[in-house]
Amino acid sequence: MAEQASPPKRILVAPLDWGLGHATRCIPVIRELRELGCEVVIGAGGPPARLLAEEFPSLETLSLPGYGIRYAPTAAGLVLRMIAQLPAIAMAIRRERRALLGWLATHRLDAIISDNRFGLHVPGIPSVIMTHQLEIRSPFGALSQRCLRQVNYHFIRHFDECWVVDFPGAAGLAGELSHPSVLPPIPVKYLGCLSRLHPGVREKRLDLTVVISGPEPQRTLFNDMIAREVRDCGLKVLVVRGLPGDDTPPGHQGNVTTVAHLGTRELREALLESRLVLCRAGYTSVMELVSIGAKAFLIPTPGQTEQEYLAGYLTSRGYFPSAPQKDFRLPDALSQAAVFPFLTPRVPAMDGFRDVVKRFVSSL
Repeated sequence: MAEQASPPKRILVAPLDWGLGHATRCIPVIRELRELGCEVVIGAGGPPARLLAEEFPSLETLSLPGYGIRYAPTAAGLVLRMIAQLPAIAMAIRRERRALLGWLATHRLDAIISDNRFGLHVPGIPSVIMTHQLEIRSPFGALSQRCLRQVNYHFIRHFDECWVVDFPGAAGLAGELSHPSVLPPIPVKYLGCLSRLHPGVREKRLDLTVVISGPEPQRTLFNDMIAREVRDCGLKVLVVRGLPGDDTPPGHQGNVTTVAHLGTRELREALLESRLVLCRAGYTSVMELVSIGAKAFLIPTPGQTEQEYLAGYLTSRGYFPSAPQKDFRLPDALSQAAVFPFLTPRVPAMDGFRDVVKRFVSSL
């Protein structure tokens, strides 16, 4: 009697809902899992779910509650706002764990890949936590930073593996964030760069492409600042507001075109066709810029220590110029970009994550 083929492995991939970066960097992982014959189930809600449904319309989605994090309108207020939301974050972690247990009562899952969702692990099912932020930057000094790392590792240690979204060693893009002095107490594997975009060459038809991203209210504050700066700049500008599912038609004002959202192919074309990109210093944005060789100017979200560190780190290495939002003026940014070296990071192959994913699937 012929041996019956085993069913494909069902793997849950679930990104955090703090902006769209966690969802977009899951796209290459989902693609690789499908190439390996796995059946992928997406765990998400809100804008990340809409973005992934647009990218993978045939995949089943498990609706997971979001963390609902809101940033403060000022940098000074962000730390207090985040501290005040800690109980809500803890509750969100418990809610997503209950959602997972409810799902397992009626559905089969062979593994879980969680991008910074700490509640998605259960005994008996192999689970991975995916992150680039092992070291959480603190505005209160080294002692508080060590305490934050201990809290972070407390959650990470419940998973079977930790996949760090960066290159190993000195080639890293995230600096100390992904290369702390002490690693988590579980197997750690570096994935390299995770980008849904691939390089290419296109004619430069745009002077500037602006990509709006991040949680509210800073996303809207950034959008409004950009609208003022580009209104009479005389450049050919495309503003991407980062709102998947928004059907608002493109708007035109002089040489400035505004769109609610661009799919992967359209965004890649816009970035390749632009002489300069203006965006937040979010890590996924950085990986996408590096993956296609785009020149960009970074504006970190005020008070978000991770982005402030990344912007300073990448500027110091000659990769991208940057400025705090409170100091940003478009003419100054254009002048700074005109003389910036825009060095190319010396990194290993961009598809190194494939081997890590393949070994994980073969172990199931």
